[in-house]
Amino acid sequence: MATLYRSAPPPATRSAGPEFAPAGGRRHIGAMRPNTFPTAPDTLALERGAVLAPRFNVEGLIAAVATDARSGEVLMLAWMNAEALRLTLETGEAHYYSRSRQTLWKKGETSGQVQAVEEIRIDCDQDAVWLKVVPGGDGGACHVGFRSCFYRVVENGALVERP
Repeated sequence: MATLYRSAPPPATRSAGPEFAPAGGRRHIGAMRPNTFPTAPDTLALERGAVLAPRFNVEGLIAAVATDARSGEVLMLAWMNAEALRLTLETGEAHYYSRSRQTLWKKGETSGQVQAVEEIRIDCDQDAVWLKVVPGGDGGACHVGFRSCFYRVVENGALVERP
């Protein structure tokens, strides 16, 4: 997977160095305006180029895997639309799109489990993203109350809780 490295903010808010902490201490991972992303002109540009050109599915979504930046533990799988990805890049905090509620949501807005994004990676054909995050609040990610949404294992065809 290619790494999407932190980039400088728009010139009006630029500070020294590639990383910065605006008011509130949030780091910007990148800035994309408006809600649209470019389309890669060819396979070489898509797979090896330096331009973020995510390939959203027919519903306008892209899969997003969040892992703990410190431990590597898989926390959750969610979906992003272009606005969620843009907001994540701009704010340095994970935003997703709820397919069931059909709405944008900032992770942790109500639970306190805000995910501060340390790094964003995109897969080889730019149709999935991987967020390395530092979970806030109680450190959890799952709405059921577990640290990870992957709290069950399949054993002999049955699901067994194993947080």
